[in-house]
Amino acid sequence: MAFVKGSHHVTLSVGHAQEDVDFHVKTLGMRFIKRTVLFDGSTPIYHLYYGNANGDPSSVVTTFPWAQAGLVGESGTNQAREVLLSVPEGSLDFWHQRLTEHKVVVENVEVLDRRRLAFRHPSGIEYVFVSNDNDPREGHPGYGVPAEYAIHGIHGVGIHVTTPERMVDFAQNTFYSQGKIREDGDRAVFQVGDESFGNHIELIGNRKDDQGTWRYGAGTYHHFAWNLDNLRNQDEIKFEIEGAGYTDISELKDRKYFKSVYVRTPGGALFELAVTHADGGWDCDESPQELGTKFQLPPQFEHRRTELLGQLEEIDI
Repeated sequence: MAFVKGSHHVTLSVGHAQEDVDFHVKTLGMRFIKRTVLFDGSTPIYHLYYGNANGDPSSVVTTFPWAQAGLVGESGTNQAREVLLSVPEGSLDFWHQRLTEHKVVVENVEVLDRRRLAFRHPSGIEYVFVSNDNDPREGHPGYGVPAEYAIHGIHGVGIHVTTPERMVDFAQNTFYSQGKIREDGDRAVFQVGDESFGNHIELIGNRKDDQGTWRYGAGTYHHFAWNLDNLRNQDEIKFEIEGAGYTDISELKDRKYFKSVYVRTPGGALFELAVTHADGGWDCDESPQELGTKFQLPPQFEHRRTELLGQLEEIDI
């Protein structure tokens, strides 16, 4: 029987590589786990990966820094927009102080009668800290972030939509939503998949903003990836989605660390159906202790390694 396990990673289009590293590693304390390049296209752009202590699939934030290519996106509706990250219960005061000290503007917000912290990436992407009790994923204590306050991983994704009911129908009838939908004003919240953490979808009704861009461009959320666990299950889910009439879906793509299929949802957000296969994983080209220390390249770019290192922005980690 086909299933969605939970989240796998999120991928964002950001501005400069160094400010992205500084934000995720030196401000948020995340672990830098991979430095490679975008697999698609002929012009290499960095692909940077950040995670928790163990690089759990449901903890990973990845980014494409587009400043060097001059590509800028537009935030809007019918687009994934909010990066929801899970932090330990009781840590929000620490994070409010730390973000403020790092010159990040942070706001207290309330959703479902619970406090959250809202702030932005240097490129403008919306981030939200959601406190969770009993999240078993191990945070990474980096750059002054103690283990007891460190980020567990992904909490979920906030998607702005003009017609939330179409996205709810997709989730309930095709994409394995679970439990009751909770509502808070213009926000509908539910979970997808078997996990008890990391898999929240929050739909925000938004008929005021213009359509957001879906192409690559700094300042926008590119896709949210789900963990399909194994390749057979991935195939079954793909066929189910196509059979339900959602045919804007890709063929299988080998991303070295995982294999993926992409589907454009009726709410506009791009979902990736990912599987960390037997020959993949973050440690397929680096040991677990060495993650992020070497510049990794897809095979089609390996012969240009020296050239690319001279073209890409130098990063201080």
